[in-house]
Amino acid sequence: MSEARFAIGIDLGTTHCALSWVDIGGSDGEQVAQGVLPIPQLTAPASVEALGLLPSFIYLPHASELAAGDLNLPWTAEQDYAVGEMARRLGAATPIRLVASAKSWLCHAGVDRRAAILPSDAPPEVARLSPLEASLRYLSHLRNAWDHAHPDAPFVDQEIVVTIPASFDPAARELTAEAARSAGCEQMILLEEPQAALYSWIQKSAGGWRKQVQPGEIILVVDVGGGTSDFSLIAVLERDGVLELHRVAVGEHILLGGDNMDLALAFAVASKLGAQGIKVEQWQLRALTHSCRAAKETLLNEPEVSDVPLLIASRGARLIGGSLRSELTRDELTRTLLEGFFPPAAIADRPQGRGRAGLTQLGLPYAQDAAVTRHLAAFLARQVAATADLEGFSGARPDGATFLHPTAVLFNGGVFKSELLAERTLATINSWLAAEGAPAARRLEGADLDLAVARGGAYYAYVRRGQGVRIRGGTARSYYVAIESVMPAVPGMQPPVQALCLAPFGMEEGSDAALPAQEFGLVVGEQVRFRFFGSSVRRHDQVGTLLDDWPPDELQELDEIQTTLPAEGRAAGEVVRVRLHARVTEAGTLELEALPHDGPERWKVEFDARGNAADRAA
Repeated sequence: MSEARFAIGIDLGTTHCALSWVDIGGSDGEQVAQGVLPIPQLTAPASVEALGLLPSFIYLPHASELAAGDLNLPWTAEQDYAVGEMARRLGAATPIRLVASAKSWLCHAGVDRRAAILPSDAPPEVARLSPLEASLRYLSHLRNAWDHAHPDAPFVDQEIVVTIPASFDPAARELTAEAARSAGCEQMILLEEPQAALYSWIQKSAGGWRKQVQPGEIILVVDVGGGTSDFSLIAVLERDGVLELHRVAVGEHILLGGDNMDLALAFAVASKLGAQGIKVEQWQLRALTHSCRAAKETLLNEPEVSDVPLLIASRGARLIGGSLRSELTRDELTRTLLEGFFPPAAIADRPQGRGRAGLTQLGLPYAQDAAVTRHLAAFLARQVAATADLEGFSGARPDGATFLHPTAVLFNGGVFKSELLAERTLATINSWLAAEGAPAARRLEGADLDLAVARGGAYYAYVRRGQGVRIRGGTARSYYVAIESVMPAVPGMQPPVQALCLAPFGMEEGSDAALPAQEFGLVVGEQVRFRFFGSSVRRHDQVGTLLDDWPPDELQELDEIQTTLPAEGRAAGEVVRVRLHARVTEAGTLELEALPHDGPERWKVEFDARGNAADRAA
């Protein structure tokens, strides 16, 4: 393998993908030579353009829908699907053939993410893809675009960072890593998107960031993208006269973002049509949602535009060959997003649940409360003590504080192209600070909201070589495995479990943790289950800490893993005495290894796409 010439950052987004690069040889410290790859893609049949973003959509056309050559790309004439801008346009009219929101499905533990389930509402005659395959196709398109532009610096030889939501659990991380490796990202690591946005801010400042923040400050990164809302807290501290940045907390997984907003806008337009006596059918609503997504992006990207026309396909007898017509106005966009997703909130407010039907369609587990502001209030209150024991941090928590007080806010995600939404969020945060007598937080001006994550990912790949500024933090949570207690059979009683800490908060990627000498019993040769937990608030537990009980809000159960570990000549169901060893890989995924007391075997349990184990014996 050749020496890497470029550090590449890939934003594998819910609605857009982007690729940025840093010329390793042409950069020096924080002064970097960086660019963004124009991505060739179909914008219409047989029409290829190079755009700065690759829309995260795949269109699966009918065999007779397009002519020969309509799907050709500069690097292939064999492809039978469209990726990018043309896929988005065709899918707005025919959504049953459009694969969208693959990233959100990728982290949905309730489905088999290797199964061909997308488009989720397609009829049987339409071909389908798995969320994993869709992600692989986006990454493969980026790889081909890179190789087409840089034949002398192959993609597989470069250092690559793929960004993910900070709230991705180990299963979703491993899934993303697998897709990236399959696409040729051999030298690949994962980076949380809020950290990538902050790296982009650092790089853009060309060293001036040290004058904009001081020791003792807390930076809140609010990232609302196409599928998720992510919150992270970064502490600024000084050690040996040098400013350092430490990631001290990330939020829980919140499936709330642009997808929700597109649907809300579609309902608003449908309601407007309903007031005119025009009923929008369910099949039309799907197409209207995609049209509203495009209209929303136009209004957010082009401030001079006041409204965007919408055409809704019709098959009614009175409108043969015609369409329903409406529009999305800037006022409607602002009102729907402000009132529905960024309403005023108090710091004591919490996300609201709602009554749910016993039966529901299979779909994405969206957040039940659409108010980003209430989710943010819950996050800051939960992390009130996040810096309490951070060595070298000079900031002090005020007496009586009910939440961690940020001093600066960095916005990321296409939603915040709307200044009204950014201003509303900052005003809400500052109202909480004012209520507790704290100074107002200021806004950090970031880079391009569409490209900050990709640019930050490339810069991170560069700083890992010992150049520039690196944010410290390690794992965003502590991770635990359940240990079942031995007890006599009691009718109706399940054996109690303990939680064994495998990886404490902040454990660095690429590091190992040998657990204490205590031995446990491992069942081999028959199907068993492993239960895993994560915690973003238990910061003092160490490797080997064994919890007998815990408050219900301190540990959140992750995907359960069911597997059969190979018996390797032992009897099925035998309980083997083992010691445990945990590792956080360079990609940020968690591995658990069991070493027997009396043999050479090694059993390894990893998170994989299904939330089921990838069990290996070595």
